[in-house]
Amino acid sequence: MTAAMLPRLARRTAILLVSTLIASVVVFAFLALLPGDPAQVALGLSASPELLEQTRREFGTDRPPLTQYLDWLGGFVTGEFGRSYVTREPIGPQLMDRLGVTMWLVGAGMLVALLIAVPAGVYAAMARRRAGGVAVSWLSQLGLAVPGFIAGILLVQLFAVRWQLLPAGGWTPPVRDPLEFLRGLVLPALALGLVQGAVLTRYVRSAVLDVSTEDYLRTARAKGHTRFSALLRHGLRNAAGPVLTVLGLQLTTLLIGAVVVERVFVLPGLGSLLLDGVAARDLLVVQNVVMVLVCAVLLVNFAVDVLHTVLNPRLRQAT
Repeated sequence: MTAAMLPRLARRTAILLVSTLIASVVVFAFLALLPGDPAQVALGLSASPELLEQTRREFGTDRPPLTQYLDWLGGFVTGEFGRSYVTREPIGPQLMDRLGVTMWLVGAGMLVALLIAVPAGVYAAMARRRAGGVAVSWLSQLGLAVPGFIAGILLVQLFAVRWQLLPAGGWTPPVRDPLEFLRGLVLPALALGLVQGAVLTRYVRSAVLDVSTEDYLRTARAKGHTRFSALLRHGLRNAAGPVLTVLGLQLTTLLIGAVVVERVFVLPGLGSLLLDGVAARDLLVVQNVVMVLVCAVLLVNFAVDVLHTVLNPRLRQAT
């Protein structure tokens, strides 16, 4: 990283911090405006007024909204997420455990998507006038129409129910049994990665087609490089820019898609924690999970912008 890039990095960091602050206000305000009393939800309809008032003081919901927001934001920054309104257990440990499950799932899903999209997209671009290239483009178009949970159900029917090759769901920590952990991760990762790989294949194909007409590739061909070697040595770096932007969007889509896929495969991730919190009206749990997901999306966008600056010399010169 050069000194010329530091001002741009500082601006992007400031935007990240401001965006996170605005998002925290929106998340807190939205959940605070929802009808219902957390103390009433925790104690039931038959609770006495005295017990309700005591529970509100315990939860801190009897204080002014601004005080509640500042306490929650300070706790979120320092890792003190409070206690569940329903179970009274600390939210932080279970949030961290669930986040680890979701990160494994999202990381594996993105790996599957890249392993599919990069070779398939390059082949579809280079063989666009042949039957193979047309078939890959058609299959990627078909994959765009398949939701992740449908892909998950189909995979379970084939690999778990019919062929009995892989488990249909459940989670085994990698430190307990690495082999069983990998077996349990395969189907959820495929359910996420196949659909996103189809989307990413279209963008890789488009990016490779754009750079394939550039003068520097024709010069490389004139120097004796084959079409593939010229693309590999000189074209993929320039094609990576637009693909990287889409990759950032795909990561955020994978995070959201993991909410449903975790439910299909009974994985104890952030998605399951969020849906359980919504079902139990445990608003503090929901608030923290949503904010963690928002921060993850903002950090991904920040990382994509930094990588754009590193890969694109024109952006470095513009800083």
